[in-house]
Amino acid sequence: MVAGAPGIRDAVRPEGVVVSPEVPPPEHRFGGHSMSAPLRRVAVRPPPEALATADPARWHYAAAIDLAAARAAHETLLGHLRRAGVAVEHITDGADDLADSVFTFDPSLVTDAGAILLRMGKQLRRPETALHEAFYRAHGIPILGRIEEPGTVEGGDTLWVDPATLAVGRGYRTNDDGIAQLTAILAPLGVEVLAFDLPVHDGPEACMHLLSLVSPLAPDLALVHMPLLPVRLRQLLEGRGYELVAAPTDEYAASRAISANVLAVAPRSCIAADGFPATRRVLEAAGCAVATFPGDELCVKAEGGPTCLTRPIWRA
Repeated sequence: MVAGAPGIRDAVRPEGVVVSPEVPPPEHRFGGHSMSAPLRRVAVRPPPEALATADPARWHYAAAIDLAAARAAHETLLGHLRRAGVAVEHITDGADDLADSVFTFDPSLVTDAGAILLRMGKQLRRPETALHEAFYRAHGIPILGRIEEPGTVEGGDTLWVDPATLAVGRGYRTNDDGIAQLTAILAPLGVEVLAFDLPVHDGPEACMHLLSLVSPLAPDLALVHMPLLPVRLRQLLEGRGYELVAAPTDEYAASRAISANVLAVAPRSCIAADGFPATRRVLEAAGCAVATFPGDELCVKAEGGPTCLTRPIWRA
């Protein structure tokens, strides 16, 4: 298990994100069974050339994507992360045919004991796992395990409720066999895996992840889309002391669920897609500092929010 860095003094800048100027370069540090502890290190992949030519019908995008605009939005997101003191590391390779690979949250999961390589439910994305494996091996992060066929698990269906509890969404992207394998991998770490059925919503081709419905903002606070939230998950979160803040339903529908996908960089400090003022007001009323980046081109069209665009490697 990786211990947090001592002596960190946090400050808030006008952009609304927490800055930790005394955090040393993390290099080989990894772990953190949390969705909202201070984010120290992430892996990202710049929007690939394939986004510019991806067939919206084949990839289930709302429309063709302007690559220049998508890359500009991604750089704005990375700027927020760096100002928050997060070490941003790039997954680089020559595989530019993987349009969705910009969404680095999904092909792997990092634990205190190493990385778990996942097997994607969306078949077009399955080669992405090899990119993550190469990245971890190059950075000295051990591989704890992997999800094997016929199991599927996507990172967007995994949510740390607390350091010993991982909630997993069972839907079109994550199946029972994958959940069983993940449970077995995590059991030696003392982590309990709890599965929750996801709604059909827009059908099997759409991206309906567990994190499309809930975004933890602090150990006791989460933004949720209440109408589709599984009852047992709501009861679990409230039973563990979470205050649940309802995301405005009109913006949730207009954004294809992106308005409720918010990345916590520290407790009550988050990054959200721009253009959803009612959601921002709800977050700020709950005591959160909010930084935003343009979300229309990359996030709304391609069904992936700020959480999806990062693979947290270390939270402490």
